[in-house]
Amino acid sequence: MRTVTLICLVGVALLLEHTVLNFVRVAGVKPDLVLIIVVFNGILKGSREGAFWGFIAGMMEDFACGQYLGLHALSKLAAGYVAGAGDYVYKENSVVAAAMVWAASLICGGVVYLSLLTLGITMNPVDAFSRVMLPVAVYNALLCPLFYHWFRRATVYGVLREERY
Repeated sequence: MRTVTLICLVGVALLLEHTVLNFVRVAGVKPDLVLIIVVFNGILKGSREGAFWGFIAGMMEDFACGQYLGLHALSKLAAGYVAGAGDYVYKENSVVAAAMVWAASLICGGVVYLSLLTLGITMNPVDAFSRVMLPVAVYNALLCPLFYHWFRRATVYGVLREERY
């Protein structure tokens, strides 16, 4: 049940990102809802689970609208792994989660930038950081407190908790 729910949640996030959120751009960028879900999952379930769902969510994004297959999968895998590495963080606090989302967004953007660089697609690193990576990271971090409490409750008590037999 948890797997199906997470896949549906990522699917809805992808749909929102590529439809409605195109009209809610701030400073020319829109939030990365899929990344927020991956980071939340990594924070609450650990780096292995974060990396796994980062890869799955990234592949879903690549298949849905990616030009380079595996680009989002690699970047979200790295972000999910890093988010789960903080086993010693206070997981109940949405401010801590926002800081993790901010850092993971920067890591995800950095992996995308370096991957595109290896493919021969160049961009000024200062522009990439100041016009894309940093605004997306701030936007994601500001959205985090709105959704983290709900996601944590669903993971601990609700539909996203692991079933034990």
